[in-house]
Amino acid sequence: MTDAPLAQRFAEAMGQLLGPDFPSDLGLAVSGGGDSMAMLYLAHNWTREYGVRLWVVTVDHGLRAESAAEANLVAEECAALGWPHATMRWHWDGAGNVQDAARRARLSLIDQWRGSLRHVLIAHTRDDQAETVLMRLARGSGVDGLSGMRAARDVVPHGGATSDLAPDDMQGRVPPRGEGGSGYQVVRPCLDFERAELRHYLTVLKGRWVDDPSNENRDYDRVRIRHLLKLMGEEGITTTVLADTARHMARARDGLTARLIDAVRSLTSDAPLGQVRIERDGFAALDEETRLRLLTAGLRYVSGAEYRPRLSSSEALLRQVLSGGGGTLHGAEVLVEKTHLRIIRELAAVTDVAKSPDALWDGQWRLLDPDGVLPEDAQFRALGEDGWRQIADRSRISIPFRAALALPSVWSGQTLLACPAIGFGPHLEACRFVLGRPDTGIEAFCLSH
Repeated sequence: MTDAPLAQRFAEAMGQLLGPDFPSDLGLAVSGGGDSMAMLYLAHNWTREYGVRLWVVTVDHGLRAESAAEANLVAEECAALGWPHATMRWHWDGAGNVQDAARRARLSLIDQWRGSLRHVLIAHTRDDQAETVLMRLARGSGVDGLSGMRAARDVVPHGGATSDLAPDDMQGRVPPRGEGGSGYQVVRPCLDFERAELRHYLTVLKGRWVDDPSNENRDYDRVRIRHLLKLMGEEGITTTVLADTARHMARARDGLTARLIDAVRSLTSDAPLGQVRIERDGFAALDEETRLRLLTAGLRYVSGAEYRPRLSSSEALLRQVLSGGGGTLHGAEVLVEKTHLRIIRELAAVTDVAKSPDALWDGQWRLLDPDGVLPEDAQFRALGEDGWRQIADRSRISIPFRAALALPSVWSGQTLLACPAIGFGPHLEACRFVLGRPDTGIEAFCLSH
């Protein structure tokens, strides 16, 4: 720990992350635990000098009987401090890993709550960073995983993380509505603070907080890692050492990302079709790490996937591609052409996806019908071989047959009405979004992810 007062270090962190022109309003995600309550008090005292208005949200996951009372505790403290507070309730459907589902839901619910706010503070600490690094090390993560959590990162919640809110699922005062942009930024001003010093700060202030009993439940990976850290600390592998390792890895990650961007700029081309073309000779000449990063970036971009595919699967596909064969992975397909690799959406991933034209298709495409030409029974689905056969004049289509099959198209029954991406049919526009953002090409995708 440094000798500087915690409040001073908090102000310095806020200045580095958000200064010098601070936003007029900030969001805080506060659970009622020691870390987030300490952040609330730190932020409250910090605003006296900077005049920023705070908005506080508590996500009640409903997984424990005490969670509603804990949300009420946060609401009471916010009322005493003079800040507006809201509670968002989540209802788990019982599917998948509960911790991962809760994390995704939390980000999505905060997005629904935040209104026009662009920044939300979250109280992750140096201990959380160390635990994250160890958990990822246990999973065999590389440089990106071992770089840990960023002090600030953009979040665009993936569709389907939460269902529509019931009237009772959001209670309290919410930030003003307005143009909040696509997603928001999570800011972690306490990432270089130790959990113990935040608890000491609370104790000195005589602040209130609750201890979540699930933090001692060894059924959870993070809890087991937390106990392991105590033993490792006796051998010199402390939270500080692991946090420093994360910082070193983050520096390496940023350097590798810069190399990736150079490769994207020199070797790839993309189009409004959501596909990627990579020069084969230039790709083969890249170092192995940059080749792998470029390949996985292309797969994610085309499929709109939130995460990269598993390393072992990516390496296997890379070997196939370098030997002259293609393959499918992560909802995308790599075609090996004479001079280029072409990464396209895998047809099997969208064959059974059909939606009304005003819905987001494949989580990526939205149809615009400015002239109102579509019939009531119109459906949005993949072109497929049936659609391809219905296009009599293909002379203006610049992409090969296989690359066109997964493109979004509009149907009435079994009749193809339009495939806007290749200019077939009446005047329609198909706008593509990648992870919730308007598609601005693979370079911008790599820079923002």
